Amino acid sequence: MTTAASVRRDEPDLSVVVTQLMKGVVYRDVHESQWGQLLQLQPQVRDYVGVIGLTVVVDEAEGYAFLRSRPDLGDDDGPGIPRLIPRRALSFHVSLVLALLRKKLIEFDATGGDAKLVLSRDHIVEIVRVFMPAGSNEARLVDQIDSTIGKVVDLGFLRRIKGADLHFEVRRILKAFVDGQWLAEFDQRLAEYAAELLGDEPEEV
Repeated sequence: MTTAASVRRDEPDLSVVVTQLMKGVVYRDVHESQWGQLLQLQPQVRDYVGVIGLTVVVDEAEGYAFLRSRPDLGDDDGPGIPRLIPRRALSFHVSLVLALLRKKLIEFDATGGDAKLVLSRDHIVEIVRVFMPAGSNEARLVDQIDSTIGKVVDLGFLRRIKGADLHFEVRRILKAFVDGQWLAEFDQRLAEYAAELLGDEPEEV
């Protein structure tokens, strides 16, 4: 026998969806229930979070959703709605790792392989090492890269694989933060990164 209470439990719940979004990124493969409810309640969610100066970004193809400040709310809007999600100033090394991971994701997608890109910690160390000054103390270098990897995990762009702590999944939400315009200048940015790490001034052409 179906009761009214059981029917209500099966209905999408706006408060559940918004609460999960407020906590962080909602992933289709991690938050299956909330993801399904979000897809049903997108208009209501947009209206709800819009009142507090936020907008919801949903990528159904890649399977993630997150909140960001409305683009029409600048930092100098006076006494209007305050920015609930502040902009983060990323360190140089975090920016470098994000750039390299994004390039790896592009290469991975071009091969048409599995849906998830998994990299070992040693592989990440090796691709970052190329941009480190020659003669760097090896132990200190690896510690620094490990620390940076931890920060990228905290930001949500890498996820530790359960049962394999030294392997990480590159989360596809990275594509939403490293956009096409940024990628068009990728080689130039890497050259600038290398020059800064080596303490050299970029050459004028």
